[in-house]
Amino acid sequence: MQDVSREKDENSWIRSLWALEKGRLPADGGAVFNRLIFAASPYLLQHADNPVDWYPWGEEAFETAAREDKPLMVSIGYATCHWCHVMARESFEDPEVAAIINRHLIPVKVDREERPDIDSLYMTAARILTGSGAGWPLTIFLTPERKPFYCATYIPKTGSNGVLGIVETVEKISEIWNTNRDLINENSDTVVRALREIVAPVSADTDFGRVLDEAQASLQGMYDYLNGGFGGGAKFPLPHNLSFLLRMWRRTQNQDIEEMVAYTLRMMRDGGIYDQLGFGFHRYAVDPEWRVPHFEKMLYDQALIAITCLEAFQAYGDEFLKDMAMEIFSFVFDELTSPDGGFCSGLGADSGGGEGYYYLWSRGEIDRNLDGETSRLFCEAFGVTDTGNFEGGNILYQPRSVALLARENGLDAGELDRRLETARAKLLEVRAERVRPFRDEKILVAWNGLMVAALARGAAVSGEQRLLEAARSAVRFIARNLHTPAGRLLRSYHQSVASVPAFLEDYAFLCWGMVELYQVDGDPVMLQGALGLARGMLDLFSDAVTGAFYDTASEAEQVLVRMKNAHDGAIPSGNSIACLCLLKLGKICGDEALTHAGERCLVSWMGSLAEQPIAHIQMVTALDFFLGPDVEITLIGDRDKPGVRELLNVIHRYFIPGLVLRFKGDGDVYPMVGGLPTAYVCARGACRPPVNDAAQLEQLLSEIV
Repeated sequence: MQDVSREKDENSWIRSLWALEKGRLPADGGAVFNRLIFAASPYLLQHADNPVDWYPWGEEAFETAAREDKPLMVSIGYATCHWCHVMARESFEDPEVAAIINRHLIPVKVDREERPDIDSLYMTAARILTGSGAGWPLTIFLTPERKPFYCATYIPKTGSNGVLGIVETVEKISEIWNTNRDLINENSDTVVRALREIVAPVSADTDFGRVLDEAQASLQGMYDYLNGGFGGGAKFPLPHNLSFLLRMWRRTQNQDIEEMVAYTLRMMRDGGIYDQLGFGFHRYAVDPEWRVPHFEKMLYDQALIAITCLEAFQAYGDEFLKDMAMEIFSFVFDELTSPDGGFCSGLGADSGGGEGYYYLWSRGEIDRNLDGETSRLFCEAFGVTDTGNFEGGNILYQPRSVALLARENGLDAGELDRRLETARAKLLEVRAERVRPFRDEKILVAWNGLMVAALARGAAVSGEQRLLEAARSAVRFIARNLHTPAGRLLRSYHQSVASVPAFLEDYAFLCWGMVELYQVDGDPVMLQGALGLARGMLDLFSDAVTGAFYDTASEAEQVLVRMKNAHDGAIPSGNSIACLCLLKLGKICGDEALTHAGERCLVSWMGSLAEQPIAHIQMVTALDFFLGPDVEITLIGDRDKPGVRELLNVIHRYFIPGLVLRFKGDGDVYPMVGGLPTAYVCARGACRPPVNDAAQLEQLLSEIV
């Protein structure tokens, strides 16, 4: 199979593959391509011209493995993964390496973002096999019965220092397969037994309040007081840790917690993990100071960090935090909004010159594009040196505030800020001429649900209609394009093709987004949509025995073991968000069945929460909502009238974790007072006199909250 030259723009390459007349190709892809040429996933299409004879995940691969009596090598990654591309360039594009893989194995490619069920299952198996965590690419070897027996992550082309290269690994696997099959069967059976034991959530008779206290204490013990964030090595944003701490600050008014949250967010915003020119967060920093990022940018990070910034702004009132969220939204609108509707999955780390090239600057390049004094000030403001701070180039970060820099240079801070903003705009124009990072243009329901929640919260806090319309537009896009004829939700959309039955996280995250949209302005369509998704979760994913939720629907493909998961990593678990949505919807609608379902889910995981609260921090946040105290506000009146909007503006200024906000017409449950839109507020078991004036509501909430 010969190599096909790619255009410099990876997105154009993917689009060119889509434009091919694939009906004329043989089922195996022919002489130029492999079977991945028929896939919808951009990640699989990136490998469609590899000389490796890739199969997509499916029965054909496993039937072929059984017929030819070969093990399978399943390579799991995603389109914006740097090390996935490194392994592809080194090994999967090498004809000699590919020939050895094809001779001994049945190779299978999986997009972890399209198939999180496969990823979750085999990532858990990898932890069992290795006794530690794993990353991507995940390379896992299976029997034709889908049982895992060996795994690795990135495998170099050539081995060294006791680490096997890809050719040695493949040949060793083949040797053991052909000479010691009993060992492989024994290993794989042990892993499957362990997987089945892990699936069961562990309930426990636990003091709920103590779980909150232990989670807070654990995070305080991990906190990096010098740099912000948690731990002393590589720094991940982990915004749900900060969101939980905000709730504990609300409970305790502990000023140490306030400082932890505010300082961490500022250090993140000032660090190299943040794109100082184009905005938006990179995946993580490889150092404790947030300086050197892993350069990919993911939609889910932008959504979750923006939500935390907005909550922190509601809590502390610092405009810097709201501005930070608005910058994130600006990046999403500029770079991750699909022309089809909805939001793209992310930007890759690599571009023309290698990893991070798009974001790096030399001192000379800045000098050539800015006048002398502006260049000097810009370089001081953003840590630019002649020698650079990353592979000879400069990652921009802010080592000190604009106010301090202005004082050091005898300048007005406002004037310096405007000057730096002009420089930023100029350098953005220069950067736009570079080879752009690959954009993964597939649209995932789950991640779009997170961004809908973020935009809805942003609209509520800022009053910006653009944010509200963008959130509604994404919901409409999903409604139009990501359902089966029978009405079932689908997960992924790319190049006008919707595919893959939705998982728990798709239902749960979209439900969260629609609940947030309902709370912006009481749109009944959003409430009904959220209720429909909640019922879908209960019908398709619930374990009737425990109350926990499976990751996959009852009618979906079952891959070896039907997994349940409440671990909150970079993305919250479907169980955590499902639990929170059920509890909140139950209270909004007065639906005891939904409340009971949320409570059962929560209780089913209490043993896990008690043992490892930080690993389940979003579920601990759901526990915080469950424990209350609730602040129930019922707004009476026409939601489109200015009086209702004035009352809403007051409500959305406050950080109220236990907020239950309902919208009713005059006389539905309570009457308007004096013919004006009216707020009925109940908190801590007591209802206050109704108020129909924004100032009165402000006074009332300031006393309660």
